[in-house]
Order: sequence, then C-alpha cells, then structure tokens
Amino acid sequence: MPTAVSASLEQIAAEIVRQAQKAGASDAEVTVREGDEFSVSVRMGEVETLKEAGSRGVGLRVLVASDNGYRVASTSTSDFTPEGIAHLVNGALALARVSSEDPFAGLAEASEFGSLAGDLQLFHEDVYKLPTAERIEYARRTEAASLAFDTRITNSAGGSFDAGTGRKAFANSRGFSGEYRASSCSISCSPIATGSAGEMQRDYWYSYARSLGALETPESVGETAARRTLRRLDGRKVKTQQVPIVFSPEVARGLIGAIFDAASGDSIYRGASFFTGMLGQQVAAESITVVDDGTIAGGFGTSPFDGDGLPSRRTVLVENGVLKHYMLNTYTARKLGMKSTGSAARGLAGNPGTGHGNLFLKAGSITPEALLKDIPAGLYVTELIGQGVNMVTGDYSRGASGLWIENGELTFPVQEITIAGNLKEMFRNITAIGNDLVFRGSVASPTLRIDGMTIAGE
Repeated sequence: MPTAVSASLEQIAAEIVRQAQKAGASDAEVTVREGDEFSVSVRMGEVETLKEAGSRGVGLRVLVASDNGYRVASTSTSDFTPEGIAHLVNGALALARVSSEDPFAGLAEASEFGSLAGDLQLFHEDVYKLPTAERIEYARRTEAASLAFDTRITNSAGGSFDAGTGRKAFANSRGFSGEYRASSCSISCSPIATGSAGEMQRDYWYSYARSLGALETPESVGETAARRTLRRLDGRKVKTQQVPIVFSPEVARGLIGAIFDAASGDSIYRGASFFTGMLGQQVAAESITVVDDGTIAGGFGTSPFDGDGLPSRRTVLVENGVLKHYMLNTYTARKLGMKSTGSAARGLAGNPGTGHGNLFLKAGSITPEALLKDIPAGLYVTELIGQGVNMVTGDYSRGASGLWIENGELTFPVQEITIAGNLKEMFRNITAIGNDLVFRGSVASPTLRIDGMTIAGE
C-alpha cells in the first residue's frame, strides 16, 4: 500500500478497496477524511479556550454476497499503517460474515456513479490567513462590540472565532473514485443584558462563511447580537389565543428541515412519516416550493458527489405545494422501487443515511416589514424550545419566545408560551413568504406567516 506521505487520499481509498476485495469482499466502499480545526473562545476579553487539532480517519464498508442479497458490515480506524489497514479489512469481513442477509443491500450500478466537474468554490486558503493572535482578536472584537453597544449589556457568555479545512475521498469496487476539499470559518458572540427589574436575558448572532473574506465584520456581528439580546428584555406572557404567527428566518428553517425529514426515504419505507403515500399530492400551500440543491457554488451543503458516489444534483421536493419527490439514497430507493435522488450521507462507519445539500424554501416577493403590516395582532417567533414534533402524526408543540405584533408593528417581547398546531395543516396555512432568503448554513428559509396555530399562554 502507498504510504500516507506519498499517496493522495483517493489513492489510499482505492488501495483499501482492492485489499478488501482480495480478502473476500464482493463489493467494498472506503471513505478517507483528514482535516484541521482552530477554535478560540473569549469571555469578557480574556481567552477561555483555545484549540488547534488535526485528525485523519478511514472507514470501510464491505458487502459479501449471499443467497439472499448481501451481508454488510463496516469498520473505521485512524491507524493508517499497513497493520492498521489489515486489521480494518479483516475486522469488517469478520463482522459481515455473521451479519444478517439483506436483499436490498448493494452498491449502485456503475452507470449511476459520477462527480460534478469544475470548481465548486468549497475551499479557500484564506481561512488560515490570520495569525493566531489576530484570530483571537476577531473573537475579542466581536464580544467587545456587543458589550459597548448599550449600558444594559452587562455580561457575556463569550465570543468565538472558528476555522477549519478538510479533505474527503471516496472510492468503491465498481469504479468510482473522487476527492474534494472544503473550508469554513465563523465568528459569534452571546451577550447578556439586564432589564429594569434585574431580569437577565441572553441572545446571540454569528457569521459563517467558506472564506475569511466573506465573513461579516466582528463589529456588525457583535452589534446585531446586542440588539437581539436587548429586544428580549422585560418580556411578558400573552393570553391563550389563535393569531397569525410569523417565523423569523432563523426559526423558519426548522420547518423546512421538517419537510425534508418527512420526505426522507428512511421514514417513508418505515411508514414513520405523515408524507407516506402522499407523493404527487398537495401537502402545502400553492406558494410553497422547497428545493434541495447540492450544486450551488460555495454552498454550505454543496459537494461534488453524495455518500454513495452519485453526482450531487438539484431536486425539487415540493413544487407549488405538491410533493414531487421523496429524498432517497441507493438503499432506500431500492426499498421503495424508485431511483436515488443523490441524497446519501455517511460518516466513516455505518451504512449511508439520507442527507441534504442546500435545502431552502423559495423566497416570496414581499419584504418582512410589509408581511407584518396587515397583522392586527400576532406573534413574531425568534426562538423555539424543546423537541415537540411528531413526524408520524405531524403534531407540533414547542416552547417559544419572540415579539408581539400589534397593528403591523413589533412591540413588546413575549416569553414563557407554547405554540401548537399540526405540520400537515401548518404547511397548508402558510399565507405569506418574505423575500429575505439568506443562507447562514445548509438550510435556509425566508420569513414565514402561518395562520391557525394556537398560542398557549396565560
């Protein structure tokens, strides 16, 4: 086997595939990853934690043909020595031989494999351009800007600067081999404010980018975090009632994630989703179009290929409210008698799961301010608490806080309430979509208005 110094990750992956087949695997897949990361957090101007780390790992998945499909197993290691790789291969095959047969297991057909060509703008050298002292200063500047914004900002949970780069290679026994690099960096802070009655509130803000040059300034991030914190002060409850509820973009993206979860092939073939059997049917308001696009240059969810070695692509989950696709990897597609949507996601070990690329709700044409204008009374949600979502029935109940809407304006902060509804009805009752779609991660949504939900308060 080529040494780790002389071989690319792609060469290492291909060589381990060869060794696995030589040892008795009918098919094999190998993922090799390496990366480095930097993280610093400061609190009240002093460094609290500082971490610099590098990591490497390799994962092997073997398939051994049987009378009724394949026996499958996987192993992983950080030991790249010949002895370590031999142990990886022998361990995976030993586990496979005692595993159960699976008639749906197996790699995709060779004709399905592929990788996006060209520069996807995933890697930028400048994430490590700053010396360590200046990275610490980025964290300090972010926190300092929040503390200086208003005298009511009296404390801080900290400011941070993070950066990382990584490389991933994937190869299998049916001819696929690919490798790519990615980078990211971020700054954030979480100030604490004290209200008139001594009440303390905390909020946060952040900027996340593929390159250092694309980050927002530390000062703008700190000031935004301060404003978000101050608007929470002196919150109150409201009465139990049904009013329009407006979800801020940071909160609304969780609803878009729920659409993906409901359309995931893993949930569909188990009958554990309220979208089961709904393909081709109206599941949301006609204004709703949800897209999963793993091809957007520089996107946080972009990659040249998925976890099965299929090229990333653009898939419309919901179009004009109609459920168009389930999100499938090779295995779940075979279970359901369909074709993969290039949605396989995997770690080093285990079978591929279902993941997304850049998942988003298409923006509307109305500004967030205009969206609020025709609401005489309602709630603008800025934070959700708890995990009260049932993906089988669609029942939805979450603790919430936000701002009260009165005569189209944001007025006082609201806290200690619960909002409740059913996702099946909520998606159909989206009555307005903002034009403020911004990606701050791999899932994004503009501002949303939903009618018919219940606020449980006093």
